Amino acid sequence: MTSASFRPCVCRPLPTALLLAVLAGCGRGDDSAPPAANDTRGLESAYVPGPGSDWETTTPEEVGMSSALLADAVEYARTHETAMPVDLRQYLSDRFAGLEHQELVGPLRERGRPNGILLREGYIVAEWGDTERVDMTFSVTKSYLATLGGVAWGRGLLGDLDDAVGERVHDGGYDSPHNAPITWRQTFQQTSEWEGTLFGKPDEADRREGVDRTLQAPGTFWEYNDVRVNRAALSLLRVWGEPLPVVLEREIMDPIGASDTWEWHGYETSWVDLDGDSVQSVSGGGHWGGGLFISTRDHARFGLLMSRDGRWGDRQLVPSDWIREATTPSIEPTYGFMWWLNTDKGRFPSAPESSVFALGAASTSTIWIDPEHDLVMVSRWLDQADVDELIRRVLLAVPDA
Repeated sequence: MTSASFRPCVCRPLPTALLLAVLAGCGRGDDSAPPAANDTRGLESAYVPGPGSDWETTTPEEVGMSSALLADAVEYARTHETAMPVDLRQYLSDRFAGLEHQELVGPLRERGRPNGILLREGYIVAEWGDTERVDMTFSVTKSYLATLGGVAWGRGLLGDLDDAVGERVHDGGYDSPHNAPITWRQTFQQTSEWEGTLFGKPDEADRREGVDRTLQAPGTFWEYNDVRVNRAALSLLRVWGEPLPVVLEREIMDPIGASDTWEWHGYETSWVDLDGDSVQSVSGGGHWGGGLFISTRDHARFGLLMSRDGRWGDRQLVPSDWIREATTPSIEPTYGFMWWLNTDKGRFPSAPESSVFALGAASTSTIWIDPEHDLVMVSRWLDQADVDELIRRVLLAVPDA
């Protein structure tokens, strides 16, 4: 952890008041109304880092935290590495052994060692391990994918969230009587029950991890299903009319000053025709390889964007109305639009209920957003129970927590 260089004495930026109000007031049992969608109180003046390494650090005391207790939290993170194999091909092969259609068809990379970063008020207050290493991120990719859905929605590319996807996507994937009613909302909430085979993987390949299950009507059953998430990615490719990595770079990563080291992969089987060109449709996770390969520092920028209600300085990159929708519980109380919620503290008991998470590979890749305390934390290669304990120790370092 590095102390900040001298900064002129100015008032610290306001906490993310808007997102706190939104998260507290939407679907969480709070009768207070959230601010209007165009209310950006405090967000334009809130600190955001410059591009690349232009990111201010600060001492914990400068942002109202305890150095000693935060050092204890960091030491815990350093010394509680997951038992997941470093060889992620072995991890995936072992996890889905004996199930059909589990052939790996996307690129893989060995994982790194525990590392992480903690922000308060946008400033770096703690950092450990190699936070510039590019690692697989598994289902954290889904939260990036949904965010591109939010930008598309803001541009009018999706229509209404309750419109049928097939009204705008005409590639045969929504022609059947079962798939035709599927809406964008159901797609992002993972309640679509989309049926079919995509890139050689039938939806049964991830129906409760291979257990036979009768399909339900779209919108009535929640299931974490990577085939359907990959269908969502293909549908967004269709409406954007260009590869999603290109869209992500232009609409999100460049504006927030991310590095150029991240990569977003699909499968060797996921090349599709787009207006006469062959382009790769990317995957929404690493279940069969692929997905987003990215550094912890770039994850932290993305998490900070989310914590700032989709705003970066004076630019609204993601519609604030989308952030509200994305963090509203679906029929699965701990899930929004490909973001995990902490309703009734159901995911991480030590975190505030208003917390929002992007999670991958059994939480070994985690972005934690805590609007109550203006915290964003990325942790890599800790098991879920250890992530919860790390959160508990971080909050001990915040006196008002």
